[in-house]
Amino acid sequence: MVTRQQLKQNARAQLGGGIFTSSWITALFVCFVADLILSVASVPGMISSMSSSIDSMQSAINGAEAAPASFRFSFSTGLGSIAAVLLSGPIGYGMNKMFLKQARDGQPMVFTDLFKGFTEDLGTNVLIGLMTSIFTFLWALLFIVPGIVKGLGYSLSLYLKADHPEYEWKTCINESQRLMRGHKGELFVLYLSFIGWYFVGALCLGVGVLWVHPYLEATKAHFYWSIAAADAAAQPAPFAAPAPEWNYDENV
Repeated sequence: MVTRQQLKQNARAQLGGGIFTSSWITALFVCFVADLILSVASVPGMISSMSSSIDSMQSAINGAEAAPASFRFSFSTGLGSIAAVLLSGPIGYGMNKMFLKQARDGQPMVFTDLFKGFTEDLGTNVLIGLMTSIFTFLWALLFIVPGIVKGLGYSLSLYLKADHPEYEWKTCINESQRLMRGHKGELFVLYLSFIGWYFVGALCLGVGVLWVHPYLEATKAHFYWSIAAADAAAQPAPFAAPAPEWNYDENV
């Protein structure tokens, strides 16, 4: 397994080695647009939630029953979350595929590839985003830690779909859990190692955070690639039947 330092070094090299290189700026723009799409998808639910909160406060002040308002708050919040979740699969697929192609093959990023998830097996991409969110939420109901562990286990699902277009959503999720056995702690520590970068980015009027996101995504792509390559190398070679021994005796 490649070390965390090597993963980050490879990611920086992939992005051009400097935060103002064309590769890093392109990756920044891709991540910004992806985040913007998911944020906009959540806006209607957020607005409805704020309206429901105001209704709840007015009901409390007037002494009216607040239960219906509370229900509307939960329902509207859920609608906004569902919209973002439904888009997270296709958008995540496109972004993961772009970073993976660049990490593995050195291919330059093409911005329109961000939307590949809507043209390449849209249904499966949506289901991956939806089902991983549902499974993670259900595990989180038991306690926060199981939800985090399961979320880490599902984290390679969209990379696997990008790598294996023939996989169905369940195969991607199951394979992600298999590949992540023994590696969840490594990915968790990898996430933690970026906290300092986000803190420094936040000090730069928050603008610096925009440069950290592509750095994280590039590192995650190398993380997946290293695990997938190690798993492929560990698989037994396919059985090859011995060639038949033909008898060329003309007298036979």
